[in-house]
Amino acid sequence: MSQHTLLHDSADEFGLIRVFDDGQFRILSFAEGDEQSRMRISSPHVLQHEYTQAMALSLLFCQPKRVCILGLGGGTLVNAIYHAVPSVQITAVELRQEVLDVAEMYFKIPKGKRIHLEHADAGEYLEKGLSKKVDLLMTDIYHAEGMDRQVLKTSFIENCARNIKENGWLILNCWTGGHDSDDLHDLLRIHFSDIRALDTGTGNWVILAGKQVSTISNKELKSQANKLSQKLDIPLSKWLSRLTNI
Repeated sequence: MSQHTLLHDSADEFGLIRVFDDGQFRILSFAEGDEQSRMRISSPHVLQHEYTQAMALSLLFCQPKRVCILGLGGGTLVNAIYHAVPSVQITAVELRQEVLDVAEMYFKIPKGKRIHLEHADAGEYLEKGLSKKVDLLMTDIYHAEGMDRQVLKTSFIENCARNIKENGWLILNCWTGGHDSDDLHDLLRIHFSDIRALDTGTGNWVILAGKQVSTISNKELKSQANKLSQKLDIPLSKWLSRLTNI
């Protein structure tokens, strides 16, 4: 990132935290060559990474009143959902206080009563239990070495399901290496009735798991995808076409 201006350079017990800016985009990085979050400065709600765009497909299946996002990063998912869903209540849980501070300082996190930022370990936060069950629970828990492996644990998935409403959805951002994990698929089937997934082609495997089987027709999904694509300025129809049932 030699062509970018370094806006922030710090470290905590988990490693580096850097923010770069090239005048058009702002980037959060946890290691040399790493890119955890990318935000277009002029339009923070427009998701830049393919996997975050794929995760936004969940808004076609669920019109959430309450959302919990595990792993804040630069807060791009917070920005997108806040922009897309009127009156939504969003809680974002982040392990690193320094990341919370950086996100608020550099990445235009929305402020107000509808946004709640929590400093906590995601697994412990779920184990304790959310104050209210959510319609949509999204996991985006990554560090410099990759995905936090607790996401694949039985107890983690069980706690996710326990904190989601009966018609809610769980969205997992995984490495593509886990897409053929029979153990994960079997575990999800215990708690969820409608499980779909897609390979973004960029190293991420996004899983959408609903507690109830969606009755939305493919025609309606395509129509909704077109409308939401225009609102968020991302190619949701492209990702919808890759989504398959597990």
